[in-house]
Amino acid sequence: MQATEQAHPGLVVATHGRHVVVESPDGERRICHPKGKKNQAVVGDRVRWAISGDEGSIEAVEPRRNLFYRQDDIRTKSFAANIDQTLILLGAEPEFSERQLTRALIAAEAQGIPPLIVLNKSDLTGLFQAAWQRLAPYRDMGYTVLGVCLAKATDGVPVALDTEKLAALAALNGHLVGRTTLVLGPSGVGKSTLINHWVPGALVNTKEISRALNSGKHTTTSTNWYWVDDAKTTALIDSPGFQEFGLHHIEATQLAALMPDMRRHLGHCKYHNCTHLHEPGCGVISAFKMAPSASYISLNRYKIYGELFEELSNTRHW
Repeated sequence: MQATEQAHPGLVVATHGRHVVVESPDGERRICHPKGKKNQAVVGDRVRWAISGDEGSIEAVEPRRNLFYRQDDIRTKSFAANIDQTLILLGAEPEFSERQLTRALIAAEAQGIPPLIVLNKSDLTGLFQAAWQRLAPYRDMGYTVLGVCLAKATDGVPVALDTEKLAALAALNGHLVGRTTLVLGPSGVGKSTLINHWVPGALVNTKEISRALNSGKHTTTSTNWYWVDDAKTTALIDSPGFQEFGLHHIEATQLAALMPDMRRHLGHCKYHNCTHLHEPGCGVISAFKMAPSASYISLNRYKIYGELFEELSNTRHW
């Protein structure tokens, strides 16, 4: 108890394997190591840490208000804690996976974290329109979906954006100000460009931290916190891209309640333990079969639900 009382408060702003970087209230950053598994911290954690030579040790992790994570048969991967929203970045190309999008949204719903869906590359007109149409069911569910053009600089000269594209970036900025946002998305959709747009030079700082942590083996799994403003009221958290997103921490019977298009029909099933797959008098199945409207369930979403239900029904929950 005495050691914890002598420890200093801090915020975890980067993780590289079991190493973390902790920022003190005065802005100083220090590499720290956890004391045992219970003190394994993630970006966004408020911690108490103590000086240990030139580095530090995590003495305690403060209670979290949320934790965004995924879990498969092998391990649990925690992205960040104590966040205000998740920004799921998609691209007009490469074509995004609706299954991966759905999994990320379910993980956010399970933790009560509001998601923000952003579709990048509006300059690719035809591809963008097709991708935007695929997101229509998500707009109908009430999710906020924004379209932007995160144009990369060429030879150090920023790409000129027209008034409409600048307005779209301003709209996105309005959703970020005053919040801590975890940025998710597969490789190649513009996550680095997004981070560097709001935090110029961010990736340079990340490389410096990686070198301080002895480089190489930790950098591929790094997650990093960036302050957007000097007042430190707005933050972006950059996470590694992912190919798979396990939901093995969620029961199959919870799925429908975590999918807004299905959740609004749950009170209309004949049986209280309805799986919404084959039962007569099922409100979800009726909504799936109805003509497209603001309250219908799309064929693709219903297929994804069935696949996830089967997967999670065969999952061992620890």
